Amino acid sequence: MTAIAENLMRVRERIESAAARSTMDAADILLIAVSKTKPTSLLEEALAAGATDLGENRVQEAVEKHGEIGDRANWHLIGHLQTNKVKHAVRVFDMIHSVDRLQLGQEISKRCEALGKKMPVLVQVKTSDEESKSGIAPAEAEELIGHLAGLPGIMVMGLMTIPAFADDPNDSRPAFSELRKLRDRLVATAIDGVEMRYLSMGMSNDFEAAIEEGSNLVRVGTAIFGARPQP
Repeated sequence: MTAIAENLMRVRERIESAAARSTMDAADILLIAVSKTKPTSLLEEALAAGATDLGENRVQEAVEKHGEIGDRANWHLIGHLQTNKVKHAVRVFDMIHSVDRLQLGQEISKRCEALGKKMPVLVQVKTSDEESKSGIAPAEAEELIGHLAGLPGIMVMGLMTIPAFADDPNDSRPAFSELRKLRDRLVATAIDGVEMRYLSMGMSNDFEAAIEEGSNLVRVGTAIFGARPQP
């Protein structure tokens, strides 16, 4: 068994344990192996070990990797998306997690319509005060989602957040709880054309706390592929 296969096994065990401590069913939790900056050889190892979904931050890097791996994985864009990169992103990704403004949603919809596809998207909500974090304010999310719901080339499937980094995973719980409560309010609102299926919360350092707070989509990189080299 390769090191990545062992890491994946451990992460899955941790997901199952976290689910058992919550109201979640481990079978309903989607694990995204975040492969940004990693060579395709390691992605191949992850796929051989049973990974089905890969997460990338940068469009150009994903385009290059997709050229080698193709549709053997589901591709998730988890990083900030610039409007001028949308035309490339929609050809590669199967889900975009970082929609935080109407203009971006409109561009994704337009490009997808031209390709005859409908892109599942998540709305990124800002749950911290960090200026470096993207996302729409929780109070503005419902209005944005209402506008996005009317676009023919996208399908709103849930919410995503990236809390402020904390050494103690429990420090992230308020952000996770806030997103879950927002999701519940949106479900109750029942916006036509919106399916609040996914809560994308939790990374290598805090995915167990995220699951305990209701996440069913976790984005795990370091715990699978190892630490990224420092710049």
